[in-house]
Amino acid sequence: MIEIRNLTKKYGTFTAVDDISLTVSPGEIYGFLGPNGAGKTTTIRILAGLSLPTSGVVRIAGHDVGSDGARTKSIVGYVPDRPYLYEKLTGRELLQFVTNLYGREWRDCESRALELLRYFDIIDWTDARIENLSHGMKQKLVIVASLVHDPAVLVIDEPMVGLDALAQKQVKVLLRRLATEEKTIFLTTHTMSVAEAVCDRIGILHRGRIIATGTTPELKSNRALEDVFLELTYGND
Repeated sequence: MIEIRNLTKKYGTFTAVDDISLTVSPGEIYGFLGPNGAGKTTTIRILAGLSLPTSGVVRIAGHDVGSDGARTKSIVGYVPDRPYLYEKLTGRELLQFVTNLYGREWRDCESRALELLRYFDIIDWTDARIENLSHGMKQKLVIVASLVHDPAVLVIDEPMVGLDALAQKQVKVLLRRLATEEKTIFLTTHTMSVAEAVCDRIGILHRGRIIATGTTPELKSNRALEDVFLELTYGND
């Protein structure tokens, strides 16, 4: 469902992503780990259609994100690391707005939206202005907005920002449930426990290049994933 071949992204003379290749299948959760500045968010933004590659090919469901961006955006749900919300809108108005952006009718998506709002225990805040929500509630609303149109692919940049322990558990359970529905999920996280709990495979990015990839057991080799990560990244400096 996600195919990346020889992806490179440059900003002037700086190479943020350096010739990476990977695939993620339907029903698979792929964790993209790396230190700050490794190129994770740059890759995520390309997958979400917010930035174009300097070279290489990125396809989602067979569609090239560069030449067929409108099609790829319609089947992708995106959770940014620092979401911007229209604070004067209510939660319902935001979800209706997002639904329209994806070219869908609210009447076709409303039941799914309400189901997700109930799941995250924010249904009572549906008609409150977003400015009155806590940081954690806003993060939950962003996740709901990314799923309201029932996307085939979910791209998430740091899903646990601002969430308490219960909400983090809810996100983990939801991601595994989506995987059983054959959704393709690509996420970045700095939380090793999240990667271990939900990811089928993990790629470790360092200075724009993938330096290790595999399942959690393959990468750990009887060690803590955190120790392996630190050795592979900071141990290379």
